[in-house]
This record gives sequence, structure tokens and C-alpha cells, in this order.
Amino acid sequence: MRRDAASASARPRLTRRRFVAGAGAWGVGLLLASCVDRRPARIGPHSAAVRAAEARRRARSARVRPVELRAATTELDLGGRAVSTWAYDGRVPGPELRVTAGEVIRARLTNDLPEPTTIHWHGIALRNDMDGVPGVTQEGVAPGEAFVYEFTVPDPGTYFFHPHFGTQLDRGLYAPLIVEDPGDPGSYDRELVVVLDDWLDGLEGTPDEMLAALRKAGMGMGGMGGMGGMGPGGHGGGSMPGMDPGGGMGAMGPMRSDLLGGDAGDIAYPLYLVNGRPPSDPETFSARAGERVRLRVVNAASDTAFRLALAGHELSVTHADGFPVAPVRGDALLIGMGERYDVTVEISGQGVFPLVAQAEGKDGMALALVRSGKGPAPDLSARPAELDRRIVTVSGLSAEPKVALGDGEPDVTHRVVLGGGMMDYRWTINGRTADAAEPLDVPQGARVRLAFLNQTMMFHPMHLHGHTFQVASARQGPRKDTVIVRPSE
Repeated sequence: MRRDAASASARPRLTRRRFVAGAGAWGVGLLLASCVDRRPARIGPHSAAVRAAEARRRARSARVRPVELRAATTELDLGGRAVSTWAYDGRVPGPELRVTAGEVIRARLTNDLPEPTTIHWHGIALRNDMDGVPGVTQEGVAPGEAFVYEFTVPDPGTYFFHPHFGTQLDRGLYAPLIVEDPGDPGSYDRELVVVLDDWLDGLEGTPDEMLAALRKAGMGMGGMGGMGGMGPGGHGGGSMPGMDPGGGMGAMGPMRSDLLGGDAGDIAYPLYLVNGRPPSDPETFSARAGERVRLRVVNAASDTAFRLALAGHELSVTHADGFPVAPVRGDALLIGMGERYDVTVEISGQGVFPLVAQAEGKDGMALALVRSGKGPAPDLSARPAELDRRIVTVSGLSAEPKVALGDGEPDVTHRVVLGGGMMDYRWTINGRTADAAEPLDVPQGARVRLAFLNQTMMFHPMHLHGHTFQVASARQGPRKDTVIVRPSE
């Protein structure tokens, strides 16, 4: 696939936490090459092969779902604190988009932001020219202009959409995309959509200012990977996280997690949100005692993995990134940036139960309430014991046979090495940043193995655009599009 010409300003250098939104800048070069005689011809996003693949995917009777989305500045109430941010249709998260597998989304994006933007449909196997990567699959949608995304949605599952431009995802530009399965037996009584996020926009600077501070700090951070100085719960006093009021770097301490293999992030955020609401003003979900509830959980955060638990309940993990897994029971779930998990819980009785997403390796948490009866909310400062019991991670999951890729040796293997460091906050794949990336060529229809090697001291979520993969392990690992790769893993 050839890259369209684009200026450096249209493709800002990638930070390690933008791997979630940015890995596709490399990933869209996968599985897109066809052989013509002996010389491979790369398939570009606007090629006839892309159009033909979409035509095969789309049924003649497919329903077209028109959607209007407007990206613009807005005011957001965070528990009584008004902040200015960017959002879809003035809401954080943006409006939920719910369709049925096999339907066609026709989404018109109007850009009322002060800079170009796009939409990436995270996790959807879709036509390449609708994938939303500026300078790769399309040009950015300029301020005051509009663009229509139209594509068939083939697979049921829990997904979300967001920009693929600069630090825009670090604001409020994201929304859930739920693709329903017409063959789902519906073995649950109620469904709740839970979107997690880490937040600083409008509270302690902007995402762009934070990125500039990280780059300026460089190795002055001592390679500890954490920006401290926020105090208990991640709440500081009016300056950028990790910076003192005089503008210099403040106290720094490591934010570490054994589950993540060490470093747990770069930023101690002032707030962590569930469905756009802080712990001081939590979202309250309704349920009934004895009901079986399906939670669709999306991690839209930029720098934070979460450990999720519902106090007093056991979780059963049923889907990973939209695809079914052999159900695994546990007390808590680790969910990395860009990942989505579906879990079911049986409401154990009448009461008010905290749904807690602890920021992994950091102080602070996101919080919602599940109310199944009368009574006051419990002590919200208490840490549910479930967070420290049986924790489900990707290594304990197996794909259901109907979605497994099956056994077989790969036709092509690509070694994908993550590199970079804190010197200039610059991160690479195979020694190259996104603007200088070399595509990974494979023949069309080939079975491909990607061997990720993380040579940095920090965990990275790796995301493949337009395709899914099966995690290789001793068992048939889960079918996914995003996976955490820990240091030296």
C-alpha cells in the first residue's frame, strides 16, 4: 500500500500511548498485497480490489443506517467543574451507535474543530479507504468540511470510534459502537455499556501541553515512566500533572504494575471517568436482584489500563474485542487501552454496588454504581476486595472454536520490534517512526504471523486496523485486534 503524500504537520510524531490509535499507521500495510507475475503490486486504499471486497461483503438487502456526527468544541460538567473540550454532538462519550451485523453505516462527519480530523472505526473489519488514518487511507477532513464514511459492518461485538489525528482522542472525541448479533440467544436480562477514560483536558492543561511536557522532560524523568506529584487519588492543585506551579518538573515517582510487567503509565491523571462522569458524580445503572447483566466495557483511555470489578460479585468474561471466548470466571478484569471486553454478572441481591475501574499501577479510579434496590450508596472510598483476588487477563482466555483461526503454519512471518525511549518521547516500530514506516508486505490470502518484541521498559497496546488476529499461546488464544505487549515480551 502506498502512502499518500502528506506534510509532517498532518502526521505528528507518535507517542507510545498513541500506539492504540496509531499502530494502524503500520498495520494497514498488512494483508494488502497481491501477486502480479513475480512482482507484488501493493493494494492502495482506493484500489479496485478494495471496492470489490466491499461488494462481496455487502448483501443486496443490507439495511443502510444513516448517521450524522459533528465534531466541535463543547463544555463538559465534571462533577460541578466546567471544562472546555472537544466532542461528538456535544457529549462525552459521543452518541452510542448501535447496528446489526451485516448492516451498512453511512456516517457523515462534519468538522467544526479548529484543525483537521478523521474517524477511525476501532476494531471493525472494514474497507481500507474508510479506516480514517490521515496521510495513509484518507486526507484529514479540514475545518468546516464534511466527509461521508460508508462501509459494511460484518462482525458483531463491542467496538468504538475516535479520531486518528494528533492528540484528539485524548480529549472527548470517542463513542461506543455496538454491533448486535442477530443470532444471539440473548442469555442475559439487561445490557450496560461502560466506557472508561483518563482525563486532564481543561483541568490541568491540555493533551497537547502534556505531550510537550513529556517530550521536554525526556530522560530527566529518570526512565521511571511515571509522572507523580499529584497526591492521593491523582488530584493535584492547578498545575500540569507532575509539574510544580513554577513550571519545572515536580516530584516524580514510578507508577508500576506487576500485571503490566513494570511501568504502568506516564501520567497521573486528575480524573478517571465512567461514561464521561467522575467518581464524585457517578453514573448509576439500574438492575434487579437475580438478573443476569451483560457489561460491554470499552477502555478509551490514552495512558491507563484499568482493573475492573463489581463489588460483591463474580465476573464471567465472554468476549474479547468483540469475539467470543470460552467463558472464564474471576473477580476482576485487566483491560488495556483500546481493548473491549464483554462480561456477565448475576446481581446478587438488592442494594447499591460500586463498579470500580482502578487505574492500574496508579492512584485513582473510575467509578459507577449498580443499583438493584433502595438504600444509600456504600463508602465509595473503600477498595473492593475483588480487585485483589482472581484477576482475568488475556493469557487466561481461549477463542471459541467457531471464531478460532485454526492450526497451521504461517505463510509469512514478520518480526515487529517496538523501540524508543524517554529521551525525546519518540517511539518506533522496526526502528522507524510512523512517517518513515516501511509496509510489511504479504500475499493476498496468506496466513500471517506477527511476532511482536517489546524492547522498551514500558508496556504497549498493539492494535491492528481492518483485521483481527489470534493471540498465539499454548492454547488457542483469543481472537482480538488489540493486545498488551509487556516489556521484554
